[in-house]
Amino acid sequence: MTLAERLESAWYGTARAPWWTTPLSWLYGALTALRRGLYRIGVLRQVRLPVPVIVIGNLSVGGTGKTPLTIALAEALRQRGYTPGVVSRGYGGTQKEPLLLGDVPDPSRVGDEPCLIRASGTPVAIGRDRPAAAWLLLAAGCDLVIADDGLQHYALARDLEVCVIDGVRRFGNGRLLPAGPLREPMSRLERVSFRVCNGGAVAPGDVPMELRGGTVRALLDDHIQPLADFTGQTVHAVAAIGHPVRFFASLRSQGVQVIEHPFPDHHAFVAGDLSFGDSQPVLMTEKDAVKCRAFAQPHWWSVPVRAVLPPAFFDDVEARLRRSGH
Repeated sequence: MTLAERLESAWYGTARAPWWTTPLSWLYGALTALRRGLYRIGVLRQVRLPVPVIVIGNLSVGGTGKTPLTIALAEALRQRGYTPGVVSRGYGGTQKEPLLLGDVPDPSRVGDEPCLIRASGTPVAIGRDRPAAAWLLLAAGCDLVIADDGLQHYALARDLEVCVIDGVRRFGNGRLLPAGPLREPMSRLERVSFRVCNGGAVAPGDVPMELRGGTVRALLDDHIQPLADFTGQTVHAVAAIGHPVRFFASLRSQGVQVIEHPFPDHHAFVAGDLSFGDSQPVLMTEKDAVKCRAFAQPHWWSVPVRAVLPPAFFDDVEARLRRSGH
């Protein structure tokens, strides 16, 4: 068992975390508290934009469904008259300076999640300096900024915060890194505007979210067909996301026989990674597909999903934005 597997077993299972994670967890908690305090008293400066800013993030490491929610929220606000843009760190890409993405961005340069969001029709800017990247969106005509995975990036002042929760794993053992999966203590939830629960058990006060699919898209020519066409078939399932098990389980729930191929989150695929020595179909997440199109094969398919939330959630977001003073 690798160290990462040992830690995850301790975070979400019955195993005990290694003893040395406890002092590191205390140190991590002290440093993050100090950083939050420095922003609060103004030693570290927050940038306030002249437009509303919504931050979407999570407390735990790993995938919770932030990107599908970002896409859904941008579309809902666009329908309500806003011109939203998304700012992202661009994790996994090589780009260092702030950049406004074009129509066909290179995932190796800008990261996989920004490419996926841009493909939905929403303007996207990336950069380690998120306020500088956000200004690029304003220059492009956006009147609202959504920060994808920005809950712990306090340099960009925000009007609303949305914390996305994995409804199955929740917060694990509730401890801070590396003794547990949390980036910030549970008390941070008291200060967010919304808690969105992706699947699983919805706690009181959570907004329920469901990821729905039902189709597959060919990587070579974008041909779409029902996912049900693969019911009873054996496929290679590829996932380089924060929680690959969720993707594999979603395929099995449709009656698909899955050979699992998990990869590290944001893995930079090469053709050899998907050479499995047979002609069985290869199904992958949309996030992974944007990195594999350049060397796609006829039997490779992506499995699109969309985030479905109660309409009242989007109405509440809009109402709070109207009251924000922008």
